Amino acid sequence: MRELNGKVVEFFEFLSARSLERMAEYLRGDARLLFPKTQPLDGKERILKFFKILFRQFPELVFSVEETICEGNRVAAHWRNRGRDRKNEPYENEGVTLFFFEEGRVALMSDFFKDTGKF
Repeated sequence: MRELNGKVVEFFEFLSARSLERMAEYLRGDARLLFPKTQPLDGKERILKFFKILFRQFPELVFSVEETICEGNRVAAHWRNRGRDRKNEPYENEGVTLFFFEEGRVALMSDFFKDTGKF
């Protein structure tokens, strides 16, 4: 269980560092991302493309994981983020991402966050 918690914390570190290559190592090829106000994103490449677009929308965005809860192959991560959008306006949010693992890699991520106004 601790191993999966650690993977989730590392995933957010790679997200903050904008390291798509390292993020890719944690995703299954057939991974799925459920993100508010979007259609489900299926497949590792499509998910990484989404994050690349997100990085353009938010040139500065750093995540901190407040807490993780692990049960079996599932991890819930409560996170906060802050940064600036492409208009250089301050941005911050908090939410929970549910991670479902299969064979040690993320099969599904489902995001829930407080402020969806920017999306």
